[in-house]
Amino acid sequence: MLLKSGIMNLRTPFFTSDTHFFHENIIRLCDRPFSRVEEMEEAIISRWNAKISKSDLVYHLGDFALKCTPEQARGVVKRLNGQIILIRGNHEKVADQIKDAFAAVKDYDEISIPDLDAPNGKRKVVLLHYAMRVWNGSHHGSYHLYGHSHGSLPDDPNALAFDVGVDCWDFAPLSYEEVKTVMSGKTWKPVDHHGG
Repeated sequence: MLLKSGIMNLRTPFFTSDTHFFHENIIRLCDRPFSRVEEMEEAIISRWNAKISKSDLVYHLGDFALKCTPEQARGVVKRLNGQIILIRGNHEKVADQIKDAFAAVKDYDEISIPDLDAPNGKRKVVLLHYAMRVWNGSHHGSYHLYGHSHGSLPDDPNALAFDVGVDCWDFAPLSYEEVKTVMSGKTWKPVDHHGG
């Protein structure tokens, strides 16, 4: 995959959501273990950069930053390693003003990741800010990753879907390998058969 800077990304992508940079109230609302918004931001940036290299691709599934200026949000993007594809959440007023800071900004995406354990050697991954009960290819074993719920939505052990938000994963992005590990612990059953 050729990225915005012209770097070819040969590694599988990473996934995260709901960083809520600059949003002080999210500490209280989600019981985040930080005393100040600056402490939260530094922890998220540090944990992100500990896992992500400059050439990595990160899908951020929405609610990047709020309660800040576009310049402040752009400053955070510059501090984060990797190239970020933002899947828009319900709090993107600021991110919409700095679309050029991201590798891409989309409302929804479906990606295909080379995976020898997947049907035909490729795994479809459906990306949306919100959780879906069914999605394209769900009856064939495609994955669905989402955010928005901050860990409050009970996980369905029978669905190949889960919340990749920072509140669920120690405030750091997940690699595709980590996603596969989570999915391997699920008991997936097809949800429909399309008559055939």
